[in-house]
Amino acid sequence: MKKVISKILLCAVVATSGFAAYPSKTIKLIVPSKAGGSTDTTARLFIDTAKKYWKDSDFIVVNKPGAGGLIGFSATQRAKADGHTFGLMFTPQFVAHIVSTKAKYSMDSFKVIGNIAEDPGIVVVNSESKIRNLDDLIAAAKASKITASVNGIGSDDFLAAKNFEELTGVKFNLLPTKGSTEQKTAILGNHVEVSFMNLSQMLSNHNAGKARIIAVLSKERAAVAKDIPTSFEQGIKLEMTATRGMVINSKVKKDIADKITDLFNKVVADKDFQERAAKSFIFLDPRDSVSYTQYLEDLKISTQKVYDKSPW
Repeated sequence: MKKVISKILLCAVVATSGFAAYPSKTIKLIVPSKAGGSTDTTARLFIDTAKKYWKDSDFIVVNKPGAGGLIGFSATQRAKADGHTFGLMFTPQFVAHIVSTKAKYSMDSFKVIGNIAEDPGIVVVNSESKIRNLDDLIAAAKASKITASVNGIGSDDFLAAKNFEELTGVKFNLLPTKGSTEQKTAILGNHVEVSFMNLSQMLSNHNAGKARIIAVLSKERAAVAKDIPTSFEQGIKLEMTATRGMVINSKVKKDIADKITDLFNKVVADKDFQERAAKSFIFLDPRDSVSYTQYLEDLKISTQKVYDKSPW
């Protein structure tokens, strides 16, 4: 009888230990873009810092680029709901795929952990361009159809360009590219007249005199680029930014999700993480689950309005 009881107790201890032992295997952070970009850099800085707080855990970045992030977003949604897969995501593509019905996921497919960073939209031209401000751009676009590059259909660049067209009455020849590297090549090589991009992607080129950012698409000037006027200053009420947040499968148990949230909060508050992010032109904008979820819901509504007028 004693042997039976001992075996039962042993099984109970093992079962309890197994249940409590999280994390119990390598944590995968899915990045929906190629290695080397700003989203990938954000992910690698995150896991480098996460190792300080989960010392006994292994972390790896898994790059799943393609289809404007859809492949990576979908991989996070399909991942086993055991808490060992985190997903980095970026907007507006994350919600744009829902709006366009290309995604097989919905907002309810994910538990939003929070936002890490944002990257204001910009309008940039070659340093030798005669276009020096938004008025010049509007005049040039009305005089003849000019080519504007964007980072794929449904991206923040794409939405910014479409909104700019609506606000000003111009019509661009929009050139979707496969990413910021291709956009940089196009604008620095003077292959396109203008590009809608993000501040982190072209600030160093602007500072070096290789490109000219003629507007930051925001109400206030960027702290790291006080010399660059905003769209609002130039009479165009257009605001656009990309955000980079973290999500997990919505079916992950609450106690595990809480541990992930605690780790997230420690990482974004870490001084070394903040300093390294600044050096990499990653503009931190930490938001908790509630505020970032609301942001995503609002963004979905505004993106739907653009889609209804000009489906992609």
